[in-house]
Amino acid sequence: MPSNSDLILPAEGSVHQFADPMPGDDDGFVGHGGDLSPQCLVDAYGQGCFPWYRRFGEYHWFSPNPRMVLFPKCFRRHKSLARVIKSGKFEVRIDTCFRDVITMCANVKRRFQSSTWIGDDYIEAYTRMHEIGLAHSFETFQNGQLVGGLYGLSIGSAFFGESMFHTVSDASKVALARLVDFCLQHNIGIIDTQQVTSHSAFMGATAVSRNIFLKILNKTNQDETLIGKWTEL
Repeated sequence: MPSNSDLILPAEGSVHQFADPMPGDDDGFVGHGGDLSPQCLVDAYGQGCFPWYRRFGEYHWFSPNPRMVLFPKCFRRHKSLARVIKSGKFEVRIDTCFRDVITMCANVKRRFQSSTWIGDDYIEAYTRMHEIGLAHSFETFQNGQLVGGLYGLSIGSAFFGESMFHTVSDASKVALARLVDFCLQHNIGIIDTQQVTSHSAFMGATAVSRNIFLKILNKTNQDETLIGKWTEL
């Protein structure tokens, strides 16, 4: 697996620089262009930005204000979720079928969304990040079948959640609970959930200003990235 020196991580200086969003633009649009190369993605996330969609052949990058984040210690393991986990009806695996998870995230229909930003180019780019040990998936199985999961990037001591899906009730929540446990075990201090949603808040996430989020990243970027397949940890 690559070491930190194989990619120029944000703490060591970024090749790609992203602008600040326009005042009053809470969606946080910071510009268009660039690509989904590993270096560009590492630089973007390290600066609090992420690609949301592609328009007219160019990627559009965002850094929302406020930003929704979940501190693992603040995760709300509601009684109903605890019962589901204890029941053993689901098995959670890590980094065993990343491409399947991101493909399911792209294909599952969501309320109020007619299409997804996760195109084939995103699938290939984030799968490449997985192959070099910077993107990870938490996968929920029932009776040997993939029924839920999530994926995201790990940079420094932050996990940047990208998307999640479920085809069976509670399957994605169980995957999230496993991610939280992993973060607590391996000193990953923050899970970025990007957009402010009632579902994230219900699970214990909180909204912070963009300035606060960037200050947090300045610290997490300094920490060593846990590179490689997390299955082996």
